[in-house]
Amino acid sequence: MKKNIVLFTSIAGLLLLALATPAPAAEEGKEKGKKTTITGEGKCGKCALKETEKCQNVIQVEEGGKKVNYYLTKNKVSNEFHDNICKESKKVTATGTVKEVDGKKEFTASKIELADKK
Repeated sequence: MKKNIVLFTSIAGLLLLALATPAPAAEEGKEKGKKTTITGEGKCGKCALKETEKCQNVIQVEEGGKKVNYYLTKNKVSNEFHDNICKESKKVTATGTVKEVDGKKEFTASKIELADKK
């Protein structure tokens, strides 16, 4: 009888602990799904910045007096837009999601367009 009480108490404690701890996947999903719009200088990571081995879109944004580079992930939107900024930097606006990978900001764009010149 004493063993059964200890067993049931242990199981109840583990269940309470599991319910009280948020799941990491749920937290990641919230951050991943947050859409962000950034505006800055669209540049080629290889040709203009000399930071990547292959051509890659980078949007350089001024944040708090510092230049921050957002490296765009390779997807259909990014690939189709690359010719606009490969040889010449241009002001662009992009909408998508941001995550930090190895200390760099990685931007997955769902929309990129040249910013209006006013």
